[in-house]
Amino acid sequence: MAETKNLAYIEPLRAFAALREAMPHAVWLDGEQGGQYSIVTAAPRLLLVYDGQRTVGTADDGTVWTSAEDPLALLAEALGPTQQGPAPFFGGAIGYFSYELGRRLQGQTPPLTQSPEMAVGLYDWALVIDHQAGTATLNGNAPSHLPRLLAQTTAQPGAWQVDQRVEAIPDSADYARAFDRIKHYLRDGDCYQVNLARQFRRRFQGDPLGVYAQFRGLAGGPFSAYLDLPGGPVLSGSPERFLKLRDGVVETRPIKGTRRRSSDPEEDARLAQALLSSEKDRAENVMIVDLLRNDISRACAIGSVSVPQLFALESYATVHHMVSVVTGRIAPEHNATDLLRDCLPGGSITGAPKFRAMEIIAELEHAPRGVYCGAIGYIGYDGAMDTNIAIRTINARDGWLDYRAGGGLVYDSECSAEFAETEFKAAAFVDVMIKSTAGRKQAQGEKNE
Repeated sequence: MAETKNLAYIEPLRAFAALREAMPHAVWLDGEQGGQYSIVTAAPRLLLVYDGQRTVGTADDGTVWTSAEDPLALLAEALGPTQQGPAPFFGGAIGYFSYELGRRLQGQTPPLTQSPEMAVGLYDWALVIDHQAGTATLNGNAPSHLPRLLAQTTAQPGAWQVDQRVEAIPDSADYARAFDRIKHYLRDGDCYQVNLARQFRRRFQGDPLGVYAQFRGLAGGPFSAYLDLPGGPVLSGSPERFLKLRDGVVETRPIKGTRRRSSDPEEDARLAQALLSSEKDRAENVMIVDLLRNDISRACAIGSVSVPQLFALESYATVHHMVSVVTGRIAPEHNATDLLRDCLPGGSITGAPKFRAMEIIAELEHAPRGVYCGAIGYIGYDGAMDTNIAIRTINARDGWLDYRAGGGLVYDSECSAEFAETEFKAAAFVDVMIKSTAGRKQAQGEKNE
């Protein structure tokens, strides 16, 4: 049984800043904004990085090996036999699985890029912060000096600055051309829905953790994360659970249907009700629920898949979402990596049928999605898993912040409305950039949450 040590409650941002300063490959699964737990750890015993052709494994003793075997099979082997330990996490894999990895797992051949398709660390301990109970525990085989380090740390995010100019691809004209092409495919019966995304890029200097500290306060969701892994820091404010597996129960929570929030309470309530009563959004939601029922059934016991919640409203700082819940029981012969293999990428960010929708996305989007619309989360040594859909996610690399926003297109979609949806979905990112001065002040010690 893994060890557990109780600590004084510590803010997760402070804890993560301390670990990132002292140890390599720090990761933070951030549940403070609407979730229950934050999980913070660093210094993995093994780092697995897959580039689309081979996996490079780097052990903490400096040993490096390369394998052309299936990356999820290598991950399952590294996790080893199921162990017992304290929930929600006492050790295991934390990292990301890109959208292109999902395409590859589904039998397509995406082009190779400079970014990893999978980057995960195998961690043997974790600081688990329970925001509801106000507690903090060190689970697993944590270094003995950690309690002192966390108690005495003065670490904080560094200064940062973002160029106010943005590169948006495609622009409105190119988006309209892609939209028309998708309408052609929809008319011909190639598919029923296609998720089309736009890419936004801004020049950046300084500490990405400073950006995240500001971003999480403005647009953080219950499945947020900060990963300091190969491929550049990943900053996610996702509101959407992709796959959860615990005690044999599988859960996925697809989001389909979005409306902006309003500062006027009456207008905000009207927007929420308009979403809930929208026949178009309900039809799209059901379409993706059916897709996910099929996906998780591949690894679930026959007859166990059900839909306990349909068309629920979840409201966040900037948007309302329509959310459904699909559940099942994992079959005895399957595990978390099997479930991930069967379901990645999530149907809510591809369209339906998934395979054809992904082909159309590859044809019409100008660049690989990378982490965006992949999955971020953990697979524990106890066999449990919890991952997000990596939306509202920024990749900080080579002096750029790269983020994306999209939406599902169906036959009766209107181009101007769909283009506007990408704009307001990206607005939370824009707010962060506009408030870069406030972000720099926070990084220098002024509280701004």
